[in-house]
Amino acid sequence: MSMPSTRPLALVTGASSGIGYELARQFAQNGFDLVVAAEDERLLEAARNLEDMGAAVSTVRVDLAHHEGVEELHLRATASGRPIEAVAINAGVGVGGDFARETDLDAELKLIKLNVVSAVHLAKLVLPEMIKNHRGRVLITSSIAGTMPGPFHAVYAASKAFLYSFAESIREELKDTGVTVTALLPGPTDTDFFRRAGMEDTKIASADKDDPAEVARQGFEALMAGDDHVVAGSKKNLAQTMAGKVLPETMKARMTRRMTEPGGGDD
Repeated sequence: MSMPSTRPLALVTGASSGIGYELARQFAQNGFDLVVAAEDERLLEAARNLEDMGAAVSTVRVDLAHHEGVEELHLRATASGRPIEAVAINAGVGVGGDFARETDLDAELKLIKLNVVSAVHLAKLVLPEMIKNHRGRVLITSSIAGTMPGPFHAVYAASKAFLYSFAESIREELKDTGVTVTALLPGPTDTDFFRRAGMEDTKIASADKDDPAEVARQGFEALMAGDDHVVAGSKKNLAQTMAGKVLPETMKARMTRRMTEPGGGDD
């Protein structure tokens, strides 16, 4: 008969690749067992790699863009009776292009369901138990794109602005409960994001990108420190975010357009 694990348990969504996988690695390296979720088949390979680091790993392959997927994830993550000590709400997708004349409405509505609705849904499910236990840590992956207008990825940028505001808002509500909420704001990162979003021909896609492992490390450290947010990656991300606090929105929109307009990567 095996002894129950004394390691804390973390839940990570979007854990099959990119920042989500690297966040899961951070948890594994720092003594957590894991429940990892994603929609694609790469999740199983990711789980095997995490197990090689000494973590007990449970996989939940679900589509979090659907209500039932979020409910199934929470049910399976809590089935063992172990408390969830940390949650990284990271799953997300982008859609690039001209909103009125090019992009697909169904794709953008699915983006909202995954990036926004599932994040609210999962937070609603995990937070009451954390509050009851007087401890818990929640990391919500936003983006520096959420700090400025986002022409040619308008719905994505708006979803990340929502997540940033949501994280900061519920953090304030939860003060003195023992539960902390941290927003992770990466810049352009070397993941599959730009290909999946249809933004490979943009200037931002061809520019230098941050290492997802470093972004995840900074996010994990901020989560463990109880920080309200962290602008992760290179120093230019922080400079861009700071400049955005004083520039008018119209100017920020023009600056972003140069980086995100389709075909701009050919200039």
